[in-house]
Amino acid sequence: MSEAVSRRSAMRLLATAGTAGTALAASACAPGVPPGAGAPRTPPTAPAGAAAGAKGPARIDALLERLTLDEKTALLHGAPDPTSLGQAGYVPGVPRLGIPPLRLTDGPAGVRVARPATALPAPVLLASAFDPALAREYGRVIGRDGRALGQDVVLSPMVNLIRTPYAGRNFETFAEDPRLTADLVGEMIRGIQDEGLIATVKHFALNNQEHGRDTVDVIAAEQTLHETELRGFEAAVAAGAGAVMGAYNKVNGVHACESKPLLDELLRNGWGFDGWVMSDWDATHSTVAAIGAGLDMEMPDGTHFGAPLREAVRGGSVPESAVDLAVRRILATMDRFGLLAARPAARPPRDSAAGARTARKVATAGAVLLRNEHGTLPLTGASARSIAVIGPTGQVPFVGGGGSAHVTPEGADGPLTAIRRRAGNGSTVRYALGEDVYGRPLPAKLLTPAADLEARSVEPGRVFSHEAEFRLAADDEWTLLVHYTGKRPVVRLDGKELFPVRQGVAEYFAGGLLGSAPDGMSVRRTTLALKAGTHRLAVTAEGGDKGQRFRLRHTTGATRAADLAEAVKTAKAARSVVLFAYEDATEGRDRTSLALPGGQERLIEAVAAANPRTTVVLNTSSSTTMPWLPRTGAVLQMYYPGQEGAGATADLLFGDVDPGGRLTQTFPADERATPVGGEPLRYPGVGGRQEYSEGIHVGHRWYDAQRVTPLFPFGHGLSYTTWQYEKLTVRPQRSGLRVEFTVRNTGRRKGTEVAQVYVGPSTELELDQPVRALAGYRRLVLAPGRAERVTLDIDARALSSWDPEQHAWVLGSGRRQVFVGRSSRELPLRSKAVLASR
Repeated sequence: MSEAVSRRSAMRLLATAGTAGTALAASACAPGVPPGAGAPRTPPTAPAGAAAGAKGPARIDALLERLTLDEKTALLHGAPDPTSLGQAGYVPGVPRLGIPPLRLTDGPAGVRVARPATALPAPVLLASAFDPALAREYGRVIGRDGRALGQDVVLSPMVNLIRTPYAGRNFETFAEDPRLTADLVGEMIRGIQDEGLIATVKHFALNNQEHGRDTVDVIAAEQTLHETELRGFEAAVAAGAGAVMGAYNKVNGVHACESKPLLDELLRNGWGFDGWVMSDWDATHSTVAAIGAGLDMEMPDGTHFGAPLREAVRGGSVPESAVDLAVRRILATMDRFGLLAARPAARPPRDSAAGARTARKVATAGAVLLRNEHGTLPLTGASARSIAVIGPTGQVPFVGGGGSAHVTPEGADGPLTAIRRRAGNGSTVRYALGEDVYGRPLPAKLLTPAADLEARSVEPGRVFSHEAEFRLAADDEWTLLVHYTGKRPVVRLDGKELFPVRQGVAEYFAGGLLGSAPDGMSVRRTTLALKAGTHRLAVTAEGGDKGQRFRLRHTTGATRAADLAEAVKTAKAARSVVLFAYEDATEGRDRTSLALPGGQERLIEAVAAANPRTTVVLNTSSSTTMPWLPRTGAVLQMYYPGQEGAGATADLLFGDVDPGGRLTQTFPADERATPVGGEPLRYPGVGGRQEYSEGIHVGHRWYDAQRVTPLFPFGHGLSYTTWQYEKLTVRPQRSGLRVEFTVRNTGRRKGTEVAQVYVGPSTELELDQPVRALAGYRRLVLAPGRAERVTLDIDARALSSWDPEQHAWVLGSGRRQVFVGRSSRELPLRSKAVLASR
């Protein structure tokens, strides 16, 4: 049925929230403050004056009585940090009253500040483990690192669903499934806040793409909202999240950061949220409407909540009580986390070893083995002693994606190093680049007049410039790259500037792999079709205050052909091949294709033709189309595996651990066969408007409803052993179901399995329902020949639908079908039970 809603109904659809759910999350989306020197100032030992001896609400009351209007509004917006640690945001405190400042850091995959931190695997890789306890451990690493690195608030986790495979930030979030997302986000928040760091769930709500994220108006019906996107946020509130971040986009005609139905009626009155709501960076659009709707804090500055808010209070358009309420929410949360205590808790030291252990644990637990033909993996015997490693990310560690989720670790090995270490003495591990992503030096003699542009230094205050010509004998495709350490050099080819400064976050977020060279120099690139004949090149580089280094590089048709030929030669000489493929996603832009970028598809086809024992390791952000799949021996999905990704990849390739990850998003067989394929109003939107007309059928639910066969279904993942499911029983209990079944390891080695339970629709509900909805799951580790009897209690929420007429969850009573198996499409066990109404 159609899910389009009128403006009037959209404004009332969020009025009632229903029972508490399971998860919610948020994060920062703007360039971090440039790294600065110094350490955070030591907070006062106690709030001064009347608040000194008070506790809890009385302490907040006493502080509010003494705060001036200027001081109150200063707590409601960001400002420059006089001693920045490189974090995303800063809110000054009130020193005379002992209110300390707040430092807010990005952190979906680790703490993003100037100093190194634990670079964890991308959240989508964590989610693939289907392990809420591991999500809590992941959160604790972020919490401890954040506190140790001088931070008070982390802008994490991100809980928006994976709605379209094109979304540029899919790697930062968890899943296409609302239930799984809710479970994991709730535990991650508990882990972060166990360590005393305030978690911020983001982006509230419907921020499911980067394209037009600042302006798009997302239209979604009431049932759709509650059964899909809102489930995670509700769970985050239930987990006690200290803060919520409002999204950039509009929701049903109103900017999310000034939506009273979202912020006041649903979040606070419906779910009972008692923390504070901040805007995403530059996502505040008003003063009176925003604070009236329930926005408490504008980030990163006071464009609307600084002088304009004070003027609004003095002019009577905003009551001072509204300002007091916002300040109270912030101070109460700070007090809850001990930031207003007489003796605030000492910051812990970083435990880099513990962080590294968790990073490796997550990377191995979440890795998904998509394909494994003819025993290609694990590498054993002769296959483990003669290996060709191919691809740029086989040598250079691909730690994380770009944008606010990018973290700089203390160190990270490349996979080639880890594979050679694991293969050991007596083995031969050869390497071929396959595809050059950083370019080759321009030959000095190519230019007239000649110039060496490979290792140029420009002293402080000086300017380097060079103009030259070069001649091509034939048409060719070139990629030109500039590497630099200071202000980006200006490079013009035939009068056209090749690397102009881009607008907004696109300038700062250039990707986790391609945005910088292995030696840390920033990189920009552009690809051009050049005609035969003479071309004019002009380069100008400024030294600035500190001086800088730069180099100009290129790739051509000839260099690409040579790289491909060398890769094929290396593959033929080895018993087995491990080919690393990449896709570098980042905040600020969506993907334009689900295919691997550059010449990687051609590389895989050629290498696999030369050696059928080719394993493709995917360091990609989201689902990928694979026309090359039939030629390969195995495909291992590693996403962005964090600082320990190289060791984890080697563990999996050699079979030291069983690949226990399962897909949390469907991989389509064709770009046109997705929930948004061929539907521009669904994605990316038309005329600034977007409709979630797929309704509740997000992700795997859409594939089931439309009977579309995916390349790999939700929940899919292979093991190095074999599994059998048997003896399913289902019986009703207390408005829910108890599901019991046996899982047996029928192979010859220890393995990890994720047993999944799905429920079918209720015939007694006249509401749109999924063909199958994920209702529960259990991660198991079993020795060969061993079996485990699994018991899962399916609660009322998993068996309920949101009724937009009652504005409430209603139980789907009557006969319900239950499915059990290894993925949403491999469900060997089926049974039925009759569920009584309450």
